[in-house]
Formats: sequence, structure tokens, C-alpha cells
Amino acid sequence: MLLSLVLPITVANAALAAYTFDPLQHLAGITPYFEPSDPPLNPAPPQGCNATRAAYLVRHAAIWANDFDYEEFIDPFVSKLQNTTVDWKRAGPLAFLSTWKTPIENEDIEELTQVGRQEAFTLGVSVGQRYPSFKAPGKVWTSTAERTEKSAQSFIEGLVTRSNETELVSVSEGEEEGADSLTPYEGCPAYSSSAGSEQSAQYQELYTKPIIERFHALAPSFNFTPNDIVGMQELCGYETVIRGSSPFCSPEVFSPNDWLGFEYTNDIQYHFNTGYGNEVSGAIGFPWLNATAGLLTSDDTNSSDAQDIYVSFTHREQLPVVLVALGLFNNSAFSGGDDINATMPLDAQNYRRAWKSSHIIPFLANVAIEKLSCDSYGFGVGEHYRVLVNQSPQPLPGCTDGPGESCSRDAFQKFVQSREETLGGFGEKCGVDYSNSTDILSIYGVS
Repeated sequence: MLLSLVLPITVANAALAAYTFDPLQHLAGITPYFEPSDPPLNPAPPQGCNATRAAYLVRHAAIWANDFDYEEFIDPFVSKLQNTTVDWKRAGPLAFLSTWKTPIENEDIEELTQVGRQEAFTLGVSVGQRYPSFKAPGKVWTSTAERTEKSAQSFIEGLVTRSNETELVSVSEGEEEGADSLTPYEGCPAYSSSAGSEQSAQYQELYTKPIIERFHALAPSFNFTPNDIVGMQELCGYETVIRGSSPFCSPEVFSPNDWLGFEYTNDIQYHFNTGYGNEVSGAIGFPWLNATAGLLTSDDTNSSDAQDIYVSFTHREQLPVVLVALGLFNNSAFSGGDDINATMPLDAQNYRRAWKSSHIIPFLANVAIEKLSCDSYGFGVGEHYRVLVNQSPQPLPGCTDGPGESCSRDAFQKFVQSREETLGGFGEKCGVDYSNSTDILSIYGVS
């Protein structure tokens, strides 16, 4: 009888000991690059298949701080900290604030960190190793912001042997480029950068309340606000990619539940801003999908503009809208429900959601579409297509008739056509009010 009691207790203790939590994988748009392997499909080409062409859309690498994060959350907290008389040495897990100094100055905002440069280089090496038979690309495209251009340059240096033979092509971020841009949301009047702020603020108030009360018990004279809590949690990510670590990441400061609250607040923001909660997201993302499908399915491999791999660098807003255009990470994809916003309640977390910004848009996040040549058991000989998000294969909804959850050529072309019928018409859906707009992304110069 005694043995039967001891065994469950031992198992329970083992489960507790095995539990781990890494806040650096739950920081939404400021998550350092990682590959979550969700779902756990093998990222290598399916058995009997070889990649013959690929296209990548990449977010810039880690920066010192985003201007909005700095101005709205981090700088106000740091300023308040510098002007307080609190004796932090008596504040338990917050005692580090007695000597802590911010690593971020105003002139550093939006600048690429050294870690960012290194990670972009490493991603270039990784992509090059993934496609050893591919010719070095003649061009890599980037939006014109300094952080995207420097990320692209570091990536090129890792990707190819002679980086001076690959041209870095800068694409305007202007508001009147229409869809012919790597930042088409800038040319979409129907898109608002503040969309989602009201909804996320509601959950932010909810998840920060117990944290504020806990911190107030440690430092009663410091007036912690919800924005202060967000600023402290953002510093965990930004300080880590600057200094290599941050005391704000300590489990003594924030619990796993605290981090999940931060992540969900951001997921709400991105859902309504660039996700399924914004009616124009798919229309903004579709031009890249359409142009890329044209590049990959083209049989004209002898054109002087044709490349084995097409790589483009952009900002955090562009990757989610492309994922919407692809129909990926849709919370309601298998529910049959019509109210997509009901999947992101504002008063409780949907822990089972597919839409997790930490998995979707960490620094250096990348979406790839591969063209595969296959001779595979059960599928025969043929051409197939597969999507990777941060190197994790993502089956396209209704388009998984090939090996390794890939999509046959005919099915892929029908998939893109069906997405165009639903999401096409950038100018109309965006309510474009300038005369030279276009619905087509033509920067690659190949039809």
C-alpha cells in the first residue's frame, strides 16, 4: 500500500522538476529569433523530393528598440525610475533596480544590434546550406529602412561566397507605391497602424493588475502602471539582444503566467492590426503571394532575371498579412465558426489559439515557399510546393495532396487563384485615393 502512494508522488515531483519556461520565446514582436517547430513536421524536403527553387520574405533582425515601444513604454518607465527615491535594495526580486542602468539611448532607436547582424549572417549561412545546389542570387530585395538594409546585407554575407556579386536592391517604402512594395500597408489608406490598440489595452489592464499589486507590496511608494509593466517586460527582450541577458527576464520578477499575459496582449494587438481581425490584411498580403507563386511556377528558367532563390527583407507588419493571405495560423480554421474575433476574447486567454505572434514574427522571422521536384512513394513523379514559417513546414488549408503535406502544382495554382478571388483587388479593398496605384508586386522583374 505504501509503495502505491509513493509512486504517484514521485511521478508528480518529476513532472514539477521537468517543467521549464523561457520568457524569451513569448515576447511577441520582440522575441529573439527561434524556430518553434510548430507543427513538429520535418523541415527537410520530403522523401524523394528536392528543392529546385525558393522564395523568402524576412523580417529585419534584432534592433535596440522599436520607436513606439521606446516612447510609449520603456522611456517613461526609465524616466520614472531615475526620478524615484525608492530604496530598491529592500524590494526583494526588484532589488536589481538599485543599480540597473538602461542600455537604450534615444539615438539607438530602430538601429540594428550586433546580435541582430550576427543572427542575420547565421540565417544566411543556414539558408545557403539548405539549398547547396542553388546558384547565388543576383539580387536580394529590401525595403529602404536602414535596419532592413543592414539585415539584408548581413544575410547576403552569410548566404554567398562572394557577397559583392549579389546586388542589394532597395524598394521604396513610400505611401503611393500601392502593392508594388515590400511595405504595401503603407499605401493602404484602409490600414491603420493603431488598429488593435483599444482591444489589447483592455486585456493589458486585466493581466497587469495582479503584477502591479505584487510590485506595490515590494515598493509601496513607486506608482506602477500597466504601461510600466509592459516596459519592464519589453526590456527583457531588448536588453537581451543588446547585453546578452536581462534581469527583467528573471522568474523571480515575472512568472510564466505574467509572460503569457504579455504575449496574449500582443497577440490581440496583431490579430486586429495585421491578422484575421482586420478585413484588409489578406488584401495587403496577397500581392507577395501572387508574385511569388508566379516566380516559382514559371517554366522560364533561362531568363537573365531568373534566380534559384528570391529573398526580400521587410518589417514586422508584412509577415502577418502574408500569413493571412496564405490562410495560415487561423484560429477558426477547423471550428466552422464565423466570428473570428470570438477566438481572441478580451477577458480571458485562448491558450489553444493558433495565432501566436512569438511564433509568427520574432526578429528575423521568415516565410518561405519552396518548389519541390518529387519522385515519392505513393505520390509518383511531379512538382510540389511547400510553405515554411521560421523553417517549420505549414500545410496550406485544402492543399496537402503531396508528400510531406506539400501541395501539387495544379492544386497550388488553384489555391492561389481561389485566394485571389477572395483577397485580390488591393486598390479597391484599401480604398486607395491616389492615381498611380497598382495591385501588382512587380519588383522582381520576372513574370
